[in-house]
Amino acid sequence: MKNLKFQSVFDIISPVMVGPSSSHTAGAVRIGKIVSAIFGDAPTEVEFQLFNSFAKTYRGHGTDVALVAGILGMETDDPDIPHALDIAHEKGIKVYWKINKDSNVPHPNTTRITLKNTSLLLINLISIFNLIIMIENLPTSPHPNQSFSLAMRTASVLLPASSLVRMAVM
Repeated sequence: MKNLKFQSVFDIISPVMVGPSSSHTAGAVRIGKIVSAIFGDAPTEVEFQLFNSFAKTYRGHGTDVALVAGILGMETDDPDIPHALDIAHEKGIKVYWKINKDSNVPHPNTTRITLKNTSLLLINLISIFNLIIMIENLPTSPHPNQSFSLAMRTASVLLPASSLVRMAVM
C-alpha cells in the first residue's frame, strides 16, 4: 500500500463530483471518459451492461447518467451530468441498457460497455473506488483478437496514441 500516492486529502475522502457516490457516480464518469478516449471517435450507439451493485443502484446513484456523461467527455464535477442522457439523445447517440442484478463477475461494480459507429469496441470495466478503475479485455492493435488487462489509479494514466499526437499538434 506504500505505493498509493494521492494529490490531496480530498482524493481520499471523496472527489469533487456531482452525485452521491464516489464509485457509482464519479467512478462511472471516469469509466465513460476512459472508454471514450480508447474508442477515439464519437459513437452512434452505446450499450451499457451493468452487473450486481451497479445494476441494483444505477438510477439511484446516478450511474446511468454518469457513464453517459463520461462518454460525452464531462468531468466528475460538471453540472450537466444530470442531463447527460438528454444531451446524448440531442447528439444522436443511442443508449441501451442491460441490467444483470445477480451475476458471477469478479467485482460488483462491473460494467461491460460496447461502443459503435463504423468501428466496434467491447470493454469490461470496474469502478472499485473513485481512484481505481480496472480494465479487462482491452483490445490491442494490430492484433484485435488479443487483449490485456490493466488497473489504474486515475483516468489520466491512460491516453491513446492519437490523443498524444493531437496534443503535440495543438
